[in-house]
Amino acid sequence: MLEKLNKYLKGDPVIWAVIFALSMVSVLAVYSSTGTLAYRYQHGNTTYYIAKHGIILIMGLVLIYATHLIPYKFYSRLSQIFLYISIPLLLLTLALGTNINQASRWLTLPVIGLTIQTSDLAKLALIMYMARMLSLHQNDIKDFKAAFLPIVIPVIIVCMLIMPANLSTAAMLFATCVVLMFIGRISLKHLALLGLAGVFALALFVLVAMAFKMDSRIGTWKARIEHFTQGGQDSYQTEQAKIAVATGGILGKGPGKSTQRNFLPHPYSDFIFAIIVEEYGLIGGIVILALYLYVLYRAGVMVRKSNRTFPAFLSIGLAVSLVFQAMVNMGVAVDLLPVTGQTLPLVSMGGSSLLFTSVAFGIILSVSRGVDSIEANAENTGQPETEPKPEADAEPAGQKV
Repeated sequence: MLEKLNKYLKGDPVIWAVIFALSMVSVLAVYSSTGTLAYRYQHGNTTYYIAKHGIILIMGLVLIYATHLIPYKFYSRLSQIFLYISIPLLLLTLALGTNINQASRWLTLPVIGLTIQTSDLAKLALIMYMARMLSLHQNDIKDFKAAFLPIVIPVIIVCMLIMPANLSTAAMLFATCVVLMFIGRISLKHLALLGLAGVFALALFVLVAMAFKMDSRIGTWKARIEHFTQGGQDSYQTEQAKIAVATGGILGKGPGKSTQRNFLPHPYSDFIFAIIVEEYGLIGGIVILALYLYVLYRAGVMVRKSNRTFPAFLSIGLAVSLVFQAMVNMGVAVDLLPVTGQTLPLVSMGGSSLLFTSVAFGIILSVSRGVDSIEANAENTGQPETEPKPEADAEPAGQKV
Protein backbone atom coordinates (compact mmCIF):
# COMPACT_ATOMS: atom_id res chain seq x y z
CA MET A 1 0.00 0.00 0.00
CA LEU A 2 2.77 2.41 0.99
CA GLU A 3 4.72 1.54 -2.16
CA LYS A 4 1.70 2.42 -4.32
CA LEU A 5 1.27 5.73 -2.49
CA ASN A 6 4.96 6.56 -2.90
CA LYS A 7 4.65 5.80 -6.62
CA TYR A 8 1.96 8.44 -7.16
CA LEU A 9 2.54 10.89 -4.30
CA LYS A 10 6.01 12.27 -4.86
CA GLY A 11 7.79 14.68 -2.58
CA ASP A 12 8.06 14.90 1.19
CA PRO A 13 5.88 12.14 2.74
CA VAL A 14 5.66 14.08 6.00
CA ILE A 15 4.05 17.06 4.24
CA TRP A 16 1.63 14.69 2.51
CA ALA A 17 0.75 13.25 5.93
CA VAL A 18 0.17 16.76 7.30
CA ILE A 19 -2.09 17.60 4.35
CA PHE A 20 -4.24 14.50 4.87
CA ALA A 21 -4.35 15.08 8.64
CA LEU A 22 -5.49 18.69 8.21
CA SER A 23 -8.06 17.57 5.63
CA MET A 24 -9.54 15.06 8.06
CA VAL A 25 -9.64 17.69 10.80
CA SER A 26 -11.33 20.04 8.34
CA VAL A 27 -14.09 17.54 7.53
CA LEU A 28 -14.79 16.83 11.22
CA ALA A 29 -14.64 20.46 12.35
CA VAL A 30 -16.69 21.90 9.48
CA TYR A 31 -19.37 19.23 9.83
CA SER A 32 -19.61 19.87 13.57
CA SER A 33 -19.66 23.67 13.25
CA THR A 34 -22.22 23.79 10.43
CA GLY A 35 -24.64 21.06 11.50
CA THR A 36 -26.96 23.33 13.47
CA LEU A 37 -26.77 26.07 10.86
CA ALA A 38 -27.65 23.64 8.08
CA TYR A 39 -30.54 22.15 10.07
CA ARG A 40 -31.97 25.62 10.66
CA TYR A 41 -31.63 27.07 7.17
CA GLN A 42 -31.56 24.01 4.89
CA HIS A 43 -34.79 22.31 5.99
CA GLY A 44 -33.12 19.84 8.31
CA ASN A 45 -30.42 18.76 5.86
CA THR A 46 -27.42 18.75 8.23
CA THR A 47 -25.03 17.60 5.49
CA TYR A 48 -25.69 20.54 3.14
CA TYR A 49 -22.62 22.63 4.04
CA ILE A 50 -20.26 19.73 4.61
CA ALA A 51 -21.18 18.37 1.18
CA LYS A 52 -20.28 21.69 -0.46
CA HIS A 53 -17.09 21.91 1.58
CA GLY A 54 -16.21 18.31 0.74
CA ILE A 55 -16.42 19.05 -2.98
CA ILE A 56 -14.10 22.06 -2.62
CA LEU A 57 -11.74 20.06 -0.41
CA ILE A 58 -11.54 17.29 -3.01
CA MET A 59 -10.86 19.93 -5.68
CA GLY A 60 -8.10 21.26 -3.43
CA LEU A 61 -6.50 17.81 -3.06
CA VAL A 62 -6.64 17.40 -6.85
CA LEU A 63 -4.92 20.78 -7.21
CA ILE A 64 -2.22 19.73 -4.76
CA TYR A 65 -1.61 16.56 -6.75
CA ALA A 66 -1.57 18.39 -10.09
CA THR A 67 0.71 21.24 -8.98
CA HIS A 68 3.15 18.90 -7.26
CA LEU A 69 3.71 17.11 -10.59
CA ILE A 70 4.84 20.33 -12.31
CA PRO A 71 8.64 20.81 -12.06
CA TYR A 72 9.28 23.75 -9.76
CA LYS A 73 11.39 25.64 -12.32
CA PHE A 74 8.21 26.40 -14.31
CA TYR A 75 6.81 28.36 -11.38
CA SER A 76 9.51 30.95 -11.89
CA ARG A 77 8.06 32.02 -15.25
CA LEU A 78 4.49 31.52 -14.06
CA SER A 79 5.11 33.94 -11.21
CA GLN A 80 5.45 36.79 -13.71
CA ILE A 81 2.15 35.91 -15.39
CA PHE A 82 0.34 35.56 -12.07
CA LEU A 83 1.67 38.90 -10.84
CA TYR A 84 0.65 40.71 -14.04
CA ILE A 85 -2.85 39.22 -13.70
CA SER A 86 -3.27 39.85 -9.98
CA ILE A 87 -2.55 43.61 -10.03
CA PRO A 88 -5.45 44.48 -12.41
CA LEU A 89 -7.69 42.11 -10.43
CA LEU A 90 -6.82 43.93 -7.20
CA LEU A 91 -7.71 47.24 -8.84
CA LEU A 92 -11.02 45.78 -10.01
CA THR A 93 -11.72 44.52 -6.50
CA LEU A 94 -11.19 47.98 -5.05
CA ALA A 95 -13.50 49.53 -7.61
CA LEU A 96 -16.16 46.85 -8.06
CA GLY A 97 -15.57 44.38 -5.25
CA THR A 98 -18.44 42.41 -3.72
CA ASN A 99 -19.14 43.31 -0.10
CA ILE A 100 -19.41 40.19 2.08
CA ASN A 101 -19.39 40.27 5.89
CA GLN A 102 -18.64 44.02 5.92
CA ALA A 103 -15.56 43.62 3.76
CA SER A 104 -15.02 44.19 0.05
CA ARG A 105 -12.38 41.55 -0.64
CA TRP A 106 -14.16 39.47 -3.25
CA LEU A 107 -14.57 39.76 -6.98
CA THR A 108 -17.61 38.09 -8.50
CA LEU A 109 -16.87 36.48 -11.84
CA PRO A 110 -19.52 37.24 -14.47
CA VAL A 111 -21.79 34.52 -15.91
CA ILE A 112 -20.79 31.79 -13.45
CA GLY A 113 -21.30 34.00 -10.38
CA LEU A 114 -18.28 32.57 -8.53
CA THR A 115 -16.61 34.86 -5.98
CA ILE A 116 -12.84 34.82 -5.53
CA GLN A 117 -10.67 36.61 -3.01
CA THR A 118 -8.16 38.30 -5.31
CA SER A 119 -5.71 38.94 -2.49
CA ASP A 120 -5.14 35.16 -2.27
CA LEU A 121 -3.93 35.08 -5.88
CA ALA A 122 -1.84 38.21 -5.34
CA LYS A 123 -0.24 36.76 -2.22
CA LEU A 124 0.72 33.54 -3.98
CA ALA A 125 1.98 35.39 -7.06
CA LEU A 126 4.07 37.86 -5.07
CA ILE A 127 5.84 35.21 -3.00
CA MET A 128 6.63 33.22 -6.15
CA TYR A 129 7.89 36.38 -7.86
CA MET A 130 9.99 37.32 -4.82
CA ALA A 131 11.65 33.90 -4.90
CA ARG A 132 12.46 34.42 -8.59
CA MET A 133 13.88 37.91 -8.14
CA LEU A 134 15.94 37.03 -5.08
CA SER A 135 17.36 34.08 -6.99
CA LEU A 136 18.27 36.14 -10.06
CA HIS A 137 19.94 38.92 -8.05
CA GLN A 138 22.13 36.89 -5.69
CA ASN A 139 25.31 38.23 -7.32
CA ASP A 140 24.36 41.87 -6.64
CA ILE A 141 21.95 41.33 -3.77
CA LYS A 142 23.49 44.11 -1.62
CA ASP A 143 23.10 46.72 -4.34
CA PHE A 144 20.25 49.18 -3.67
CA LYS A 145 19.48 50.12 -7.27
CA ALA A 146 20.28 46.86 -9.04
CA ALA A 147 18.65 44.43 -6.58
CA PHE A 148 16.67 46.04 -3.77
CA LEU A 149 14.47 48.35 -5.83
CA PRO A 150 13.39 45.75 -8.45
CA ILE A 151 12.51 43.38 -5.61
CA VAL A 152 10.72 45.81 -3.31
CA ILE A 153 8.63 47.79 -5.82
CA PRO A 154 6.20 44.91 -6.57
CA VAL A 155 5.88 44.30 -2.81
CA ILE A 156 4.85 47.91 -2.21
CA ILE A 157 2.41 47.97 -5.13
CA VAL A 158 0.64 44.72 -4.20
CA CYS A 159 0.47 45.46 -0.47
CA MET A 160 -0.87 48.97 -1.08
CA LEU A 161 -3.60 47.60 -3.35
CA ILE A 162 -4.62 44.96 -0.80
CA MET A 163 -4.45 47.24 2.26
CA PRO A 164 -7.61 49.38 1.84
CA ALA A 165 -10.02 46.44 2.02
CA ASN A 166 -7.87 43.82 3.72
CA LEU A 167 -5.33 45.31 6.09
CA SER A 168 -4.51 42.04 7.86
CA THR A 169 -3.61 40.24 4.62
CA ALA A 170 -1.51 43.21 3.46
CA ALA A 171 0.36 43.33 6.78
CA MET A 172 0.96 39.56 6.80
CA LEU A 173 2.13 39.56 3.19
CA PHE A 174 4.46 42.50 3.84
CA ALA A 175 5.94 40.74 6.88
CA THR A 176 6.37 37.50 4.92
CA CYS A 177 8.20 39.38 2.16
CA VAL A 178 10.49 41.04 4.70
CA VAL A 179 11.34 37.62 6.19
CA LEU A 180 11.99 36.25 2.71
CA MET A 181 14.22 39.22 1.84
CA PHE A 182 16.15 38.69 5.08
CA ILE A 183 16.67 35.02 4.17
CA GLY A 184 17.66 36.16 0.66
CA ARG A 185 20.51 38.27 2.11
CA ILE A 186 19.07 41.70 1.37
CA SER A 187 21.08 44.33 3.24
CA LEU A 188 19.83 44.95 6.78
CA LYS A 189 19.98 48.71 6.30
CA HIS A 190 17.75 48.38 3.25
CA LEU A 191 15.30 46.25 5.25
CA ALA A 192 15.30 48.83 8.03
CA LEU A 193 14.55 51.52 5.47
CA LEU A 194 11.71 49.40 4.10
CA GLY A 195 10.30 48.92 7.60
CA LEU A 196 10.29 52.66 8.27
CA ALA A 197 8.67 53.30 4.90
CA GLY A 198 5.99 50.72 5.72
CA VAL A 199 5.19 52.35 9.06
CA PHE A 200 5.04 55.78 7.43
CA ALA A 201 2.75 54.52 4.63
CA LEU A 202 0.40 52.88 7.12
CA ALA A 203 0.25 55.98 9.31
CA LEU A 204 -0.41 58.19 6.27
CA PHE A 205 -3.16 55.87 5.08
CA VAL A 206 -4.83 55.91 8.51
CA LEU A 207 -4.75 59.71 8.63
CA VAL A 208 -6.21 60.02 5.14
CA ALA A 209 -8.91 57.44 5.86
CA MET A 210 -9.96 59.20 9.05
CA ALA A 211 -9.77 62.70 7.59
CA PHE A 212 -11.88 61.96 4.53
CA LYS A 213 -14.19 59.43 6.23
CA MET A 214 -13.70 56.77 3.61
CA ASP A 215 -16.48 54.29 2.87
CA SER A 216 -17.18 51.11 4.81
CA ARG A 217 -15.10 48.91 2.51
CA ILE A 218 -11.93 50.79 3.45
CA GLY A 219 -13.04 51.36 7.04
CA THR A 220 -13.50 47.67 7.90
CA TRP A 221 -10.05 47.35 9.46
CA LYS A 222 -10.63 50.51 11.51
CA ALA A 223 -13.92 49.21 12.89
CA ARG A 224 -12.40 45.89 13.88
CA ILE A 225 -9.54 47.49 15.78
CA GLU A 226 -12.03 49.73 17.60
CA HIS A 227 -14.18 46.72 18.47
CA PHE A 228 -11.10 44.89 19.75
CA THR A 229 -10.19 47.72 22.12
CA GLN A 230 -13.61 49.15 22.96
CA GLY A 231 -16.08 46.28 22.56
CA GLY A 232 -18.77 45.62 19.98
CA GLN A 233 -19.80 42.88 17.56
CA ASP A 234 -16.27 41.61 17.06
CA SER A 235 -15.79 41.71 20.82
CA TYR A 236 -18.84 39.43 21.12
CA GLN A 237 -17.20 37.02 18.65
CA THR A 238 -14.00 36.80 20.65
CA GLU A 239 -15.93 36.43 23.92
CA GLN A 240 -17.77 33.41 22.52
CA ALA A 241 -14.49 32.02 21.18
CA LYS A 242 -12.86 32.36 24.60
CA ILE A 243 -15.78 30.51 26.18
CA ALA A 244 -15.29 27.71 23.65
CA VAL A 245 -11.56 27.51 24.41
CA ALA A 246 -12.08 27.65 28.19
CA THR A 247 -14.79 25.00 28.30
CA GLY A 248 -12.78 22.64 26.10
CA GLY A 249 -10.30 21.99 28.87
CA ILE A 250 -7.45 19.56 28.37
CA LEU A 251 -9.24 16.76 26.53
CA GLY A 252 -12.26 18.60 25.09
CA LYS A 253 -15.96 17.76 25.05
CA GLY A 254 -15.64 15.24 22.24
CA PRO A 255 -16.30 15.32 18.48
CA GLY A 256 -19.58 16.99 17.55
CA LYS A 257 -20.34 18.14 21.10
CA SER A 258 -19.57 21.83 20.76
CA THR A 259 -22.13 24.21 22.27
CA GLN A 260 -20.52 27.49 21.24
CA ARG A 261 -21.09 26.70 17.57
CA ASN A 262 -24.66 27.82 18.25
CA PHE A 263 -23.53 31.26 19.45
CA LEU A 264 -20.23 31.94 17.70
CA PRO A 265 -20.46 33.82 14.38
CA HIS A 266 -18.55 32.08 11.57
CA PRO A 267 -17.54 29.02 13.63
CA TYR A 268 -16.70 27.21 10.36
CA SER A 269 -14.16 29.74 9.05
CA ASP A 270 -12.63 32.57 11.09
CA PHE A 271 -13.19 30.86 14.46
CA ILE A 272 -12.92 27.19 13.58
CA PHE A 273 -9.88 26.81 15.83
CA ALA A 274 -12.03 27.71 18.85
CA ILE A 275 -14.46 24.89 17.92
CA ILE A 276 -11.53 22.47 17.52
CA VAL A 277 -10.21 23.32 20.99
CA GLU A 278 -13.70 23.07 22.50
CA GLU A 279 -14.23 19.58 21.08
CA TYR A 280 -10.68 18.20 21.21
CA GLY A 281 -9.25 20.23 24.06
CA LEU A 282 -5.86 21.79 24.59
CA ILE A 283 -4.22 18.63 23.28
CA GLY A 284 -6.12 18.91 19.99
CA GLY A 285 -5.12 22.57 19.66
CA ILE A 286 -1.46 21.74 20.27
CA VAL A 287 -1.60 18.98 17.64
CA ILE A 288 -2.97 21.43 15.05
CA LEU A 289 -0.26 23.95 15.96
CA ALA A 290 2.41 21.26 15.69
CA LEU A 291 1.21 20.21 12.22
CA TYR A 292 1.69 23.73 10.84
CA LEU A 293 5.03 24.20 12.55
CA TYR A 294 6.21 20.89 11.14
CA VAL A 295 5.45 22.11 7.62
CA LEU A 296 7.75 25.06 8.31
CA TYR A 297 10.41 22.71 9.66
CA ARG A 298 10.22 20.48 6.59
CA ALA A 299 10.52 23.53 4.35
CA GLY A 300 13.68 24.38 6.26
CA VAL A 301 14.98 20.89 5.55
CA MET A 302 14.36 21.50 1.84
CA VAL A 303 16.35 24.72 2.03
CA ARG A 304 19.25 22.85 3.57
CA LYS A 305 19.15 20.11 0.94
CA SER A 306 18.65 22.36 -2.08
CA ASN A 307 21.66 23.40 -4.13
CA ARG A 308 19.68 26.14 -5.92
CA THR A 309 18.31 29.34 -4.51
CA PHE A 310 14.98 29.58 -6.34
CA PRO A 311 13.44 26.38 -4.94
CA ALA A 312 14.80 27.21 -1.50
CA PHE A 313 13.24 30.69 -1.47
CA LEU A 314 10.01 29.37 -3.01
CA SER A 315 9.42 26.63 -0.45
CA ILE A 316 10.35 28.66 2.62
CA GLY A 317 8.38 31.71 1.46
CA LEU A 318 5.17 29.73 0.93
CA ALA A 319 5.64 27.81 4.17
CA VAL A 320 6.16 31.02 6.17
CA SER A 321 3.04 32.51 4.60
CA LEU A 322 0.87 29.48 5.45
CA VAL A 323 2.16 29.17 9.01
CA PHE A 324 1.90 32.91 9.59
CA GLN A 325 -1.75 32.84 8.50
CA ALA A 326 -2.45 29.87 10.77
CA MET A 327 -0.86 31.66 13.73
CA VAL A 328 -2.97 34.76 13.12
CA ASN A 329 -6.16 32.70 12.93
CA MET A 330 -5.33 30.92 16.19
CA GLY A 331 -4.31 34.21 17.81
CA VAL A 332 -7.71 35.70 16.97
CA ALA A 333 -9.49 32.66 18.42
CA VAL A 334 -7.78 33.14 21.82
CA ASP A 335 -8.17 36.95 21.75
CA LEU A 336 -4.52 37.80 21.26
CA LEU A 337 -5.31 39.68 18.04
CA PRO A 338 -8.28 41.65 16.70
CA VAL A 339 -10.63 39.89 14.29
CA THR A 340 -8.90 39.68 10.93
CA GLY A 341 -11.05 37.40 8.80
CA GLN A 342 -8.10 35.08 8.16
CA THR A 343 -8.99 31.42 7.69
CA LEU A 344 -7.14 28.42 9.09
CA PRO A 345 -5.27 27.06 6.04
CA LEU A 346 -6.74 23.84 4.66
CA VAL A 347 -9.09 23.52 7.65
CA SER A 348 -11.62 26.37 7.49
CA MET A 349 -14.59 26.10 5.18
CA GLY A 350 -13.94 28.27 2.17
CA GLY A 351 -13.79 28.55 -1.58
CA SER A 352 -10.95 30.37 -3.29
CA SER A 353 -8.93 30.59 -0.07
CA LEU A 354 -8.82 26.81 0.29
CA LEU A 355 -7.97 26.35 -3.38
CA PHE A 356 -5.08 28.83 -3.34
CA THR A 357 -3.82 27.24 -0.11
CA SER A 358 -3.86 23.90 -1.92
CA VAL A 359 -1.79 25.36 -4.76
CA ALA A 360 0.75 26.62 -2.22
CA PHE A 361 1.04 23.16 -0.65
CA GLY A 362 1.37 21.63 -4.11
CA ILE A 363 4.23 23.96 -5.03
CA ILE A 364 6.04 23.14 -1.78
CA LEU A 365 5.69 19.43 -2.64
CA SER A 366 6.95 20.16 -6.17
CA VAL A 367 10.10 21.65 -4.69
CA SER A 368 10.47 18.67 -2.37
CA ARG A 369 10.01 16.31 -5.31
CA GLY A 370 12.69 18.12 -7.31
CA VAL A 371 15.16 18.21 -4.42
CA ASP A 372 14.61 14.52 -3.63
CA SER A 373 15.09 13.61 -7.30
CA ILE A 374 18.43 15.42 -7.46
CA GLU A 375 19.55 13.83 -4.20
CA ALA A 376 18.56 10.35 -5.43
CA ASN A 377 20.41 10.83 -8.73
CA ALA A 378 23.51 11.96 -6.89
CA GLU A 379 23.43 8.84 -4.70
CA ASN A 380 22.94 6.54 -7.70
CA THR A 381 25.69 8.08 -9.82
CA GLY A 382 28.09 8.91 -7.02
CA GLN A 383 28.47 12.41 -8.44
CA PRO A 384 28.01 15.66 -6.48
CA GLU A 385 24.50 17.04 -6.48
CA THR A 386 23.95 19.10 -9.58
CA GLU A 387 20.92 20.39 -11.38
CA PRO A 388 20.40 21.63 -14.92
CA LYS A 389 20.26 25.39 -14.66
CA PRO A 390 16.80 26.57 -15.77
CA GLU A 391 16.70 29.76 -17.77
CA ALA A 392 14.71 31.59 -15.10
CA ASP A 393 16.94 30.44 -12.24
CA ALA A 394 20.08 31.97 -13.63
CA GLU A 395 22.32 32.38 -10.61
CA PRO A 396 25.79 30.80 -10.73
CA ALA A 397 25.83 27.01 -10.51
CA GLY A 398 26.11 25.78 -6.96
CA GLN A 399 24.83 29.04 -5.48
CA LYS A 400 23.14 28.29 -2.18
CA VAL A 401 21.13 30.21 0.37
